Amino acid sequence: MKKFVMAAIGGTVAGVVLTTQLAAPLIAQENARNANVYEQLDLFGDIFERVRGQYVEEVDSKELIEAAINGMLTSLDPHSGYLAPKDFDDMQVQTRGEFGGLGIEVTQEEGFVKVVSPIDDTPADEAGIEAGDFITHVNGESVLGLQLDAAVDMMRGPVGSEIIITVVRKDVAEPFDVSIIRDTIKLTAVRSRVVGDTVVLRVTTFNDQTFSGLEENLKKSIDELGGMENVNGFVVDLRNNPGGLLTQAIRVSDAFLDKGEIVSTRGREASDSERINATAGDLAMGKPIVVLINGGSASASEIVAGALQDHRRAIVVGTRSFGKGSVQTVIPLRGEGAMRLTTARYYTPSGRSIQALGVMPDIVVNQPRPDPDAEAAPEEETSAARRQTTEADLRGTLSNDSMSEDERKLLEEERARTEEAAKLRDEDYQLAYAVDILRGLQAVAQ
Repeated sequence: MKKFVMAAIGGTVAGVVLTTQLAAPLIAQENARNANVYEQLDLFGDIFERVRGQYVEEVDSKELIEAAINGMLTSLDPHSGYLAPKDFDDMQVQTRGEFGGLGIEVTQEEGFVKVVSPIDDTPADEAGIEAGDFITHVNGESVLGLQLDAAVDMMRGPVGSEIIITVVRKDVAEPFDVSIIRDTIKLTAVRSRVVGDTVVLRVTTFNDQTFSGLEENLKKSIDELGGMENVNGFVVDLRNNPGGLLTQAIRVSDAFLDKGEIVSTRGREASDSERINATAGDLAMGKPIVVLINGGSASASEIVAGALQDHRRAIVVGTRSFGKGSVQTVIPLRGEGAMRLTTARYYTPSGRSIQALGVMPDIVVNQPRPDPDAEAAPEEETSAARRQTTEADLRGTLSNDSMSEDERKLLEEERARTEEAAKLRDEDYQLAYAVDILRGLQAVAQ
């Protein structure tokens, strides 16, 4: 027993010695790191004082410090940054759905401003700005090398004022100028339309209005068709939707799912990770869904598309999405400003990270570009050319005596729907493709 106690004590003493031997180098390393940080902060202080005292022109100390903070944050990734009080206010207004500007969501790539997507029915959209465009100059002044926030500031201005931006576009040989009149941007988060027996839900952004707008428009369109039994499916159009609030993306995904994971976020520490699951209740009541995406579908749009795709709840159609798979947390700071900091990556239910990869559609469908050199034919000439001669057009043709009046009426209605679908293909090929998929699924199910 005495030997056992002595062995235990000896083990304890050895443990204390071992712990001391291991801890000493770790403490030394931590102290060295801290000393290095303090040296760097001293260096920053020296440079700050030199600039403030010796720069060729007098500078504002507050602006210098804000620029240093912003430089630190923007060096991390394109989506982190400092929000001065005015910018913070603008961001809060934007998430509520109304703000002033051109109506484009932008990021930075290779030193230039890159358009993630134009927002529907805004000055930029009406001027023909496209997802993937690079903005190289604003009113003749280059934006190369500017911080993104500084470049965005150059594009801001009074409502009604003109701005000329120089655009570089893929497959267009030369840069070209676009004149845009600034306006107040009022975002309608969700709009709907009925195409045949299909309900099309156009989701333009994820702000405070998105989920309520989705519910309202979905119900309105179902009522227009006379009830869910007359609906063959839904198209959720997320093209050129730059994203927005993560909470709204979760609610929109949950609207079409009964159970299962919607999205997971993984931060630097395991404790920062989170998994969000769907709750019971499918607003579409199990009807087929097609989700439309393109290169302008980013962030929150990709969460919705990825969740519905992984659960086989929707067929995703279009082209590969933008690939923004990170989560930014807005942290208020003293002085009424804030910092936007990337704090996590998000993953689809199957564990896919969308970051820099995007969501790949189940069916890739490119949107044909209109031919700018093609002369517009008169409407009468176009419709006449589209309509082919049939047996019914021949003089003295026999009538069809096997059809009742009701059957004839149904045939005419089907013909009208077919002609409407053909017209839609000229207007929006990707949307027409989505509607055709739902029509095909309905035919197979019958």
